[in-house]
Amino acid sequence: MSQIKGVTLDSVTQIALGAAVGEATLGRRIGKPALVWGGICGLLPDLDVLVPLGDVVKNFTYHRSASHSLFVLTLLTPVMVALILKRHPHWAGYRLRWYLLVFLSFITHILLDGLTVYGTQILWPLDTPPVMWSTIFIIDPAYSVPLIFGVSAAFFMSRTKNTGHVITLACLMLSSLYLVWTIGIKTHVDNVTKEALDRNNISYNRIVTVPSPFNTFLWRILVMDDTMYYEGYYSIFDKDRSIAFSGYPNNKALLKPIENHWPVERLQWFTQSFYSARRMADQIVITDLRMGTENAYVFRFQVGAARDGKITPVKSRRITPDLDLRLLGQLWQRIWSKPAQPD
Repeated sequence: MSQIKGVTLDSVTQIALGAAVGEATLGRRIGKPALVWGGICGLLPDLDVLVPLGDVVKNFTYHRSASHSLFVLTLLTPVMVALILKRHPHWAGYRLRWYLLVFLSFITHILLDGLTVYGTQILWPLDTPPVMWSTIFIIDPAYSVPLIFGVSAAFFMSRTKNTGHVITLACLMLSSLYLVWTIGIKTHVDNVTKEALDRNNISYNRIVTVPSPFNTFLWRILVMDDTMYYEGYYSIFDKDRSIAFSGYPNNKALLKPIENHWPVERLQWFTQSFYSARRMADQIVITDLRMGTENAYVFRFQVGAARDGKITPVKSRRITPDLDLRLLGQLWQRIWSKPAQPD
Protein backbone atom coordinates (compact mmCIF):
# COMPACT_ATOMS: atom_id res chain seq x y z
CA MET A 1 0.00 0.00 0.00
CA SER A 2 1.46 3.33 -0.97
CA GLN A 3 1.70 5.98 1.70
CA ILE A 4 -1.18 8.13 0.45
CA LYS A 5 -3.17 10.36 2.73
CA GLY A 6 -6.74 9.19 2.91
CA VAL A 7 -8.59 6.13 1.71
CA THR A 8 -6.90 4.09 -1.01
CA LEU A 9 -8.27 1.35 -3.22
CA ASP A 10 -7.06 -1.42 -0.93
CA SER A 11 -8.83 0.33 1.95
CA VAL A 12 -12.04 0.10 -0.09
CA THR A 13 -11.54 -3.67 -0.12
CA GLN A 14 -11.04 -3.65 3.64
CA ILE A 15 -14.23 -1.63 4.12
CA ALA A 16 -16.12 -4.13 1.96
CA LEU A 17 -14.64 -7.07 3.87
CA GLY A 18 -15.52 -5.52 7.23
CA ALA A 19 -19.04 -4.72 6.02
CA ALA A 20 -19.50 -8.30 4.80
CA VAL A 21 -18.35 -9.61 8.17
CA GLY A 22 -20.76 -7.21 9.87
CA GLU A 23 -23.64 -8.41 7.71
CA ALA A 24 -22.75 -12.04 8.40
CA THR A 25 -22.72 -11.58 12.17
CA LEU A 26 -25.54 -9.10 12.83
CA GLY A 27 -27.17 -8.17 9.53
CA ARG A 28 -30.28 -10.29 9.98
CA ARG A 29 -30.87 -8.83 13.44
CA ILE A 30 -30.21 -5.10 13.07
CA GLY A 31 -30.01 -4.52 9.31
CA LYS A 32 -27.83 -1.90 7.60
CA PRO A 33 -26.04 -0.64 10.74
CA ALA A 34 -24.21 -3.97 10.87
CA LEU A 35 -22.79 -3.21 7.42
CA VAL A 36 -21.82 0.31 8.44
CA TRP A 37 -20.09 -0.62 11.68
CA GLY A 38 -18.37 -3.58 10.07
CA GLY A 39 -17.06 -1.28 7.34
CA ILE A 40 -15.85 1.25 9.91
CA CYS A 41 -14.01 -1.43 11.87
CA GLY A 42 -12.56 -2.78 8.62
CA LEU A 43 -11.15 0.65 7.81
CA LEU A 44 -9.84 1.66 11.25
CA PRO A 45 -6.45 -0.13 11.17
CA ASP A 46 -5.49 1.69 7.95
CA LEU A 47 -6.03 5.12 9.48
CA ASP A 48 -2.48 4.98 10.83
CA VAL A 49 -1.42 6.51 7.49
CA LEU A 50 -2.98 9.75 8.70
CA VAL A 51 -0.42 10.02 11.52
CA PRO A 52 2.83 11.60 10.27
CA LEU A 53 5.89 10.32 12.11
CA GLY A 54 8.33 12.93 10.87
CA ASP A 55 10.43 10.58 8.77
CA VAL A 56 9.65 8.79 5.50
CA VAL A 57 11.23 5.50 6.61
CA LYS A 58 9.21 5.60 9.83
CA ASN A 59 6.03 6.31 7.85
CA PHE A 60 6.84 3.39 5.56
CA THR A 61 7.86 0.81 8.15
CA TYR A 62 5.51 1.68 11.02
CA HIS A 63 2.44 1.44 8.80
CA ARG A 64 0.77 -1.90 9.58
CA SER A 65 2.51 -2.11 12.96
CA ALA A 66 0.66 -1.13 16.16
CA SER A 67 -2.60 -0.54 14.30
CA HIS A 68 -2.39 -4.05 12.82
CA SER A 69 -1.26 -5.83 15.97
CA LEU A 70 -3.27 -8.82 17.12
CA PHE A 71 -2.62 -7.76 20.71
CA VAL A 72 -3.63 -4.13 20.22
CA LEU A 73 -6.78 -4.95 18.26
CA THR A 74 -7.84 -7.56 20.81
CA LEU A 75 -7.57 -4.92 23.54
CA LEU A 76 -9.34 -2.36 21.35
CA THR A 77 -12.32 -4.64 20.69
CA PRO A 78 -14.16 -4.09 24.02
CA VAL A 79 -13.47 -0.35 23.77
CA MET A 80 -15.04 -0.23 20.32
CA VAL A 81 -18.02 -2.30 21.45
CA ALA A 82 -18.57 0.04 24.39
CA LEU A 83 -18.53 3.06 22.07
CA ILE A 84 -21.02 1.42 19.70
CA LEU A 85 -23.41 0.44 22.48
CA LYS A 86 -23.17 3.91 24.01
CA ARG A 87 -24.38 5.22 20.66
CA HIS A 88 -26.96 2.41 20.27
CA PRO A 89 -27.96 1.22 23.78
CA HIS A 90 -31.08 -0.52 22.40
CA TRP A 91 -28.78 -3.15 20.84
CA ALA A 92 -27.14 -4.13 24.13
CA GLY A 93 -28.92 -7.48 23.96
CA TYR A 94 -26.59 -8.42 21.11
CA ARG A 95 -23.42 -7.60 23.05
CA LEU A 96 -21.68 -10.91 22.33
CA ARG A 97 -22.41 -10.59 18.63
CA TRP A 98 -21.04 -7.05 18.69
CA TYR A 99 -17.82 -8.42 20.15
CA LEU A 100 -17.74 -10.96 17.34
CA LEU A 101 -18.44 -8.32 14.67
CA VAL A 102 -15.72 -5.95 15.85
CA PHE A 103 -13.08 -8.60 16.52
CA LEU A 104 -13.62 -10.42 13.23
CA SER A 105 -13.60 -7.15 11.27
CA PHE A 106 -10.25 -6.29 12.85
CA ILE A 107 -8.71 -9.73 12.49
CA THR A 108 -9.79 -10.36 8.91
CA HIS A 109 -8.23 -7.00 8.05
CA ILE A 110 -4.79 -7.92 9.37
CA LEU A 111 -4.94 -11.45 7.97
CA LEU A 112 -5.77 -10.12 4.50
CA ASP A 113 -2.92 -7.61 4.75
CA GLY A 114 -0.64 -10.45 5.81
CA LEU A 115 -1.39 -12.18 2.52
CA THR A 116 0.25 -9.29 0.62
CA VAL A 117 3.99 -8.71 0.26
CA TYR A 118 4.13 -5.29 1.98
CA GLY A 119 4.69 -6.65 5.48
CA THR A 120 2.25 -6.66 8.41
CA GLN A 121 3.53 -6.61 11.98
CA ILE A 122 0.81 -8.83 13.39
CA LEU A 123 2.72 -9.57 16.60
CA TRP A 124 3.79 -5.98 17.36
CA PRO A 125 5.36 -5.00 19.80
CA LEU A 126 7.32 -8.27 19.61
CA ASP A 127 10.44 -7.84 17.49
CA THR A 128 9.43 -10.38 14.87
CA PRO A 129 9.74 -9.84 11.10
CA PRO A 130 6.62 -8.52 9.38
CA VAL A 131 4.33 -11.18 7.96
CA MET A 132 4.36 -11.22 4.16
CA TRP A 133 2.75 -14.41 2.93
CA SER A 134 2.57 -12.80 -0.52
CA THR A 135 -0.29 -14.75 -2.05
CA ILE A 136 -2.35 -11.82 -3.35
CA PHE A 137 -1.61 -8.43 -4.89
CA ILE A 138 -2.62 -5.44 -2.77
CA ILE A 139 -5.51 -4.77 -5.17
CA ASP A 140 -7.10 -7.80 -6.83
CA PRO A 141 -10.52 -7.38 -8.49
CA ALA A 142 -11.20 -11.12 -8.33
CA TYR A 143 -11.22 -10.80 -4.55
CA SER A 144 -12.70 -7.33 -4.13
CA VAL A 145 -15.52 -7.26 -6.69
CA PRO A 146 -17.56 -10.13 -5.16
CA LEU A 147 -17.31 -8.51 -1.73
CA ILE A 148 -18.41 -5.12 -3.04
CA PHE A 149 -21.27 -6.74 -4.97
CA GLY A 150 -22.45 -8.70 -1.94
CA VAL A 151 -22.30 -5.71 0.40
CA SER A 152 -24.15 -3.56 -2.15
CA ALA A 153 -26.88 -6.19 -2.42
CA ALA A 154 -27.36 -6.26 1.35
CA PHE A 155 -27.36 -2.46 1.54
CA PHE A 156 -29.79 -1.71 -1.27
CA MET A 157 -32.14 -4.70 -1.30
CA SER A 158 -35.25 -4.83 0.84
CA ARG A 159 -34.86 -6.25 4.33
CA THR A 160 -38.28 -7.88 4.23
CA LYS A 161 -36.55 -10.91 2.74
CA ASN A 162 -33.10 -12.32 3.40
CA THR A 163 -32.01 -12.23 -0.24
CA GLY A 164 -29.39 -9.51 0.26
CA HIS A 165 -28.05 -11.25 3.35
CA VAL A 166 -27.74 -14.56 1.51
CA ILE A 167 -25.99 -12.89 -1.44
CA THR A 168 -23.50 -11.28 0.94
CA LEU A 169 -22.73 -14.62 2.59
CA ALA A 170 -22.28 -16.26 -0.81
CA CYS A 171 -19.94 -13.50 -1.99
CA LEU A 172 -17.96 -13.63 1.25
CA MET A 173 -17.54 -17.37 0.78
CA LEU A 174 -16.54 -16.90 -2.87
CA SER A 175 -13.88 -14.34 -1.96
CA SER A 176 -12.59 -16.60 0.81
CA LEU A 177 -12.32 -19.51 -1.62
CA TYR A 178 -10.33 -17.24 -3.92
CA LEU A 179 -7.83 -16.69 -1.10
CA VAL A 180 -7.49 -20.46 -0.81
CA TRP A 181 -6.79 -20.52 -4.56
CA THR A 182 -4.03 -17.91 -4.15
CA ILE A 183 -2.33 -20.01 -1.48
CA GLY A 184 -2.49 -23.11 -3.65
CA ILE A 185 -1.18 -21.40 -6.78
CA LYS A 186 1.64 -19.74 -4.83
CA THR A 187 2.71 -23.15 -3.55
CA HIS A 188 2.84 -24.37 -7.15
CA VAL A 189 4.85 -21.33 -8.28
CA ASP A 190 7.30 -21.77 -5.40
CA ASN A 191 7.93 -25.37 -6.46
CA VAL A 192 8.41 -24.40 -10.11
CA THR A 193 10.80 -21.64 -9.06
CA LYS A 194 13.05 -23.93 -7.03
CA GLU A 195 13.20 -26.42 -9.89
CA ALA A 196 14.16 -23.66 -12.34
CA LEU A 197 16.86 -22.29 -10.02
CA ASP A 198 18.37 -25.75 -9.69
CA ARG A 199 18.37 -26.21 -13.48
CA ASN A 200 20.03 -22.82 -13.94
CA ASN A 201 22.59 -23.50 -11.18
CA ILE A 202 21.65 -20.28 -9.40
CA SER A 203 22.56 -20.24 -5.73
CA TYR A 204 20.30 -18.29 -3.42
CA ASN A 205 19.67 -17.30 0.17
CA ARG A 206 16.06 -16.18 -0.07
CA ILE A 207 13.17 -16.37 -2.53
CA VAL A 208 9.87 -14.52 -2.66
CA THR A 209 7.19 -15.04 -5.28
CA VAL A 210 4.77 -12.16 -5.76
CA PRO A 211 1.59 -12.03 -7.86
CA SER A 212 1.70 -9.36 -10.54
CA PRO A 213 -0.74 -6.44 -10.39
CA PHE A 214 -4.44 -7.29 -10.19
CA ASN A 215 -4.20 -11.05 -10.82
CA THR A 216 -2.81 -14.39 -9.68
CA PHE A 217 -1.99 -15.74 -13.14
CA LEU A 218 1.43 -14.10 -13.56
CA TRP A 219 3.99 -14.20 -10.76
CA ARG A 220 7.16 -12.19 -10.32
CA ILE A 221 10.02 -14.13 -8.75
CA LEU A 222 12.71 -12.40 -6.71
CA VAL A 223 15.81 -14.34 -5.69
CA MET A 224 18.56 -13.06 -3.41
CA ASP A 225 22.11 -14.26 -2.85
CA ASP A 226 25.09 -12.60 -1.20
CA THR A 227 26.01 -10.21 -4.01
CA MET A 228 23.26 -10.53 -6.64
CA TYR A 229 19.53 -10.59 -7.03
CA TYR A 230 17.58 -12.25 -9.81
CA GLU A 231 14.20 -11.47 -11.30
CA GLY A 232 12.00 -13.76 -13.36
CA TYR A 233 8.37 -14.27 -14.34
CA TYR A 234 6.20 -17.34 -14.48
CA SER A 235 2.63 -17.58 -15.76
CA ILE A 236 0.38 -20.47 -14.87
CA PHE A 237 -0.39 -20.61 -18.60
CA ASP A 238 3.25 -21.18 -19.58
CA LYS A 239 3.61 -24.40 -21.56
CA ASP A 240 6.73 -25.46 -19.67
CA ARG A 241 8.25 -24.95 -16.23
CA SER A 242 11.35 -23.04 -17.34
CA ILE A 243 11.97 -19.53 -16.04
CA ALA A 244 14.37 -16.97 -17.51
CA PHE A 245 16.16 -15.04 -14.77
CA SER A 246 17.91 -11.70 -15.12
CA GLY A 247 20.64 -10.99 -12.58
CA TYR A 248 21.69 -7.67 -11.05
CA PRO A 249 24.29 -6.69 -8.42
CA ASN A 250 22.70 -5.81 -5.09
CA ASN A 251 25.56 -3.43 -4.14
CA LYS A 252 24.89 -3.94 -0.45
CA ALA A 253 28.56 -3.25 0.28
CA LEU A 254 27.82 0.42 -0.43
CA LEU A 255 26.03 0.58 2.91
CA LYS A 256 28.99 -0.60 4.98
CA PRO A 257 30.07 2.94 6.04
CA ILE A 258 26.53 3.73 7.23
CA GLU A 259 25.44 0.28 8.39
CA ASN A 260 24.54 1.60 11.86
CA HIS A 261 22.37 4.42 10.47
CA TRP A 262 18.83 3.79 11.77
CA PRO A 263 17.01 4.04 8.40
CA VAL A 264 19.47 1.52 6.93
CA GLU A 265 18.95 -0.96 9.76
CA ARG A 266 15.21 -0.44 9.71
CA LEU A 267 14.85 -0.98 5.96
CA GLN A 268 17.05 -4.06 6.07
CA TRP A 269 14.79 -5.50 8.76
CA PHE A 270 11.51 -4.45 7.18
CA THR A 271 12.34 -5.75 3.70
CA GLN A 272 13.68 -8.99 5.18
CA SER A 273 16.85 -8.52 3.10
CA PHE A 274 14.95 -8.12 -0.19
CA TYR A 275 16.64 -4.83 -1.01
CA SER A 276 19.45 -3.39 -3.07
CA ALA A 277 21.68 -0.35 -2.70
CA ARG A 278 22.67 2.02 -5.45
CA ARG A 279 24.62 5.20 -5.94
CA MET A 280 22.61 7.80 -7.87
CA ALA A 281 24.87 10.82 -8.46
CA ASP A 282 25.85 11.71 -4.89
CA GLN A 283 22.93 9.84 -3.29
CA ILE A 284 23.07 6.41 -1.65
CA VAL A 285 19.67 4.82 -2.20
CA ILE A 286 18.03 1.69 -0.79
CA THR A 287 15.39 0.07 -2.99
CA ASP A 288 12.72 -2.28 -1.67
CA LEU A 289 12.83 -4.96 -4.36
CA ARG A 290 9.58 -6.64 -3.37
CA MET A 291 7.21 -4.10 -4.93
CA GLY A 292 7.59 -3.12 -8.56
CA THR A 293 9.89 -4.49 -11.22
CA GLU A 294 13.40 -3.74 -12.41
CA ASN A 295 13.75 -0.01 -13.16
CA ALA A 296 10.22 0.61 -11.86
CA TYR A 297 10.26 0.13 -8.11
CA VAL A 298 7.70 1.78 -5.86
CA PHE A 299 9.74 2.36 -2.70
CA ARG A 300 13.24 3.83 -2.85
CA PHE A 301 14.87 5.89 -0.11
CA GLN A 302 17.98 8.01 0.04
CA VAL A 303 19.82 7.09 3.24
CA GLY A 304 23.30 8.45 2.58
CA ALA A 305 25.42 10.85 0.57
CA ALA A 306 28.71 10.30 -1.25
CA ARG A 307 31.00 13.32 -0.93
CA ASP A 308 34.76 13.71 -1.08
CA GLY A 309 35.23 9.97 -1.41
CA LYS A 310 33.22 9.23 1.73
CA ILE A 311 29.72 7.91 2.33
CA THR A 312 27.92 9.63 5.19
CA PRO A 313 24.41 9.21 6.64
CA VAL A 314 21.67 11.72 5.84
CA LYS A 315 18.06 12.19 6.89
CA SER A 316 16.07 9.70 4.87
CA ARG A 317 14.16 10.91 1.85
CA ARG A 318 11.83 9.00 -0.43
CA ILE A 319 12.71 9.01 -4.12
CA THR A 320 9.58 9.66 -6.17
CA PRO A 321 8.88 6.58 -8.30
CA ASP A 322 8.86 7.00 -12.06
CA LEU A 323 6.28 4.41 -13.04
CA ASP A 324 5.31 3.75 -16.64
CA LEU A 325 1.74 2.49 -16.98
CA ARG A 326 2.73 0.76 -20.21
CA LEU A 327 4.36 -1.86 -18.00
CA LEU A 328 0.89 -3.06 -17.05
CA GLY A 329 0.17 -3.80 -20.69
CA GLN A 330 3.43 -5.70 -21.00
CA LEU A 331 2.63 -7.75 -17.91
CA TRP A 332 -0.82 -8.49 -19.29
CA GLN A 333 0.73 -9.79 -22.51
CA ARG A 334 3.19 -11.88 -20.49
CA ILE A 335 0.31 -13.72 -18.83
CA TRP A 336 -0.68 -15.27 -22.14
CA SER A 337 2.57 -15.27 -24.11
CA LYS A 338 5.99 -16.40 -22.95
CA PRO A 339 8.94 -14.75 -24.74
CA ALA A 340 11.20 -17.07 -26.70
CA GLN A 341 14.34 -17.87 -24.74
CA PRO A 342 17.76 -17.76 -26.40
CA ASP A 343 19.45 -21.07 -27.01
